[in-house]
Amino acid sequence: MSIITYDPFRSVRGLQQEINRLFDMDFDTNQTRGMVSEWDLRVDVREDEEGYHLTADLPGMNQEDIHVHVENGRLTLSGERRFEHEEKKDDYRRVERAYGRFSRSFQIPTATDATKIEASYRNGVLEVTLPKAEQAKPRAIEVKVKG
Repeated sequence: MSIITYDPFRSVRGLQQEINRLFDMDFDTNQTRGMVSEWDLRVDVREDEEGYHLTADLPGMNQEDIHVHVENGRLTLSGERRFEHEEKKDDYRRVERAYGRFSRSFQIPTATDATKIEASYRNGVLEVTLPKAEQAKPRAIEVKVKG
């Protein structure tokens, strides 16, 4: 039997998330990272025997505008995509792609070797690799038969 914590505001938070999505703003006041993003950074996270791999699409950005920071067991991806040009016609403008600041933080698994984290950016894709510490990697143990 498991204990489930009742959250009376769960549906309200769900409504808030939908409203935020509609307005493309993140007004969440319960953020642990202390930043408000102007657009959401979507990240794929996968794990294999060697480590954890994060992949984020950041098309049209310069490498200098992307920051990867590790501190106190947290990995933070942040940066800013600048608005370069716009289409104007009859006092309106159409902007469908996301621009502005972004920030996304992740708790680093304890089995990670934080000194060997690597990041690369190529063709609009940011890839961050968090290698597992040697003691966390799986290994086979030979079973010996005693005579």
